[in-house]
Amino acid sequence: MSPESHPDPYPAYAAPSPRARELYAAMLAFMAQEVLPAERAYEEHRHAAGEQDHSVPPVIEELKAKARERGLWNLFLPSESGLTQLEYAPIAELSGWSNELAPEAINCQAPDTGNMELLHLIGTPEQQQRWLRPLLAGEIRSAFAMTEPRVASSDATNIETRIERDGDEYVVNGRKWWISGAADPRCAVLIVMGKTDPEAVTHRQQSMVIVPVDTPGVRIERSLPVFGRQDQHGHCEVSFTDVRVPVSNILGEEGGGFAAAQARLGPGRIHHVMRALGAGERALAMMVQRVQVRTAFGGPLAEQSAVRERIAESRIELEQARALCHVAAHIVDTRGNKAARHAIAAAKVAVPRAVCAVIDRAIQVHGGAGVSDATPLAMLYGWHRAMRIFDGPDEAHLTTLARHELTRPPLFDLPPSLFDQMRDVDAEGAR
Repeated sequence: MSPESHPDPYPAYAAPSPRARELYAAMLAFMAQEVLPAERAYEEHRHAAGEQDHSVPPVIEELKAKARERGLWNLFLPSESGLTQLEYAPIAELSGWSNELAPEAINCQAPDTGNMELLHLIGTPEQQQRWLRPLLAGEIRSAFAMTEPRVASSDATNIETRIERDGDEYVVNGRKWWISGAADPRCAVLIVMGKTDPEAVTHRQQSMVIVPVDTPGVRIERSLPVFGRQDQHGHCEVSFTDVRVPVSNILGEEGGGFAAAQARLGPGRIHHVMRALGAGERALAMMVQRVQVRTAFGGPLAEQSAVRERIAESRIELEQARALCHVAAHIVDTRGNKAARHAIAAAKVAVPRAVCAVIDRAIQVHGGAGVSDATPLAMLYGWHRAMRIFDGPDEAHLTTLARHELTRPPLFDLPPSLFDQMRDVDAEGAR
């Protein structure tokens, strides 16, 4: 592996620490030696158990133990790892090469990372001891219950689930869906978003409460497939019927749910984007390998100009997407999540688009193998196409970006355009 063929994973302005480079090298070796070879055992377990079975393939816990031995654990959380977001980005990208195995192996998997960030930022000492400690240790899993079937949940102010105070308890009633991770037998706790005060100002109506999964009234109704494929952890529809939890289970302050959701989603979105780049790189690598060994119409596919253009376009798109991701991570590190919101929004739109385009091209050159389970491409496409919807759909991010552009002043006072001058002449003539 030469530096020319595999350039430095960090941008020139990053100045990563020696520890960051050591962890990147360790992750590179871990992926090659442990994770990618373990994919067969994972798929064999899932196939034998059946897609409706959400039991945990034994290889997961084996990989987690090996990752901890190598120091590859909780790298997403700066307070635990000592890494900046930009230092973590190339490591997260490597994990995206095997999105079903690697993120969990290093305890950097969604939705647990976002929930751990919330508990770390605004959890009480008691909440952190009961829930954050076992999550950081990889002993339990969690889920984040916000999306609802009856409303457009990309606008959190639409949420209808009620969280009503009754003495020393909150009573939760509502229905959620696409609650990722809730079918996993290790899922012990839900962070639930609901309305505590529908009469308050719009962004102070919502609150978050911690609900243990085994609380009476919590029911996992079903696990929803993504493009016909069941996830091992499940994307579930969950109902809450007169679910009672202590008032001490409020996360943060009452009425602070909307602000907490934004704080959670910022880092979560950028982490999704980091991992997505790894999937795009894997698809491109598969495409390059395939076209060099597949012959059609008298020669290798790699000799056809149309195929070469697709490879080149894929490399350009991935590099552009990576640059946006790294810029967003750098702003998070240097100026904070709020300052990075527009850069994160841009990356959240651009990266899944680029990755889906690259995976689609890889599917095309693989033919029938590309749309079957003979390769991971169909699975990768389904997940990353869905990424353009979860954690905010493209349209929500584009609206945010457009609003920002429309409200900020231009860099210069622009001279009148030719059109404006002609309009002024017409107006003068009319007078």
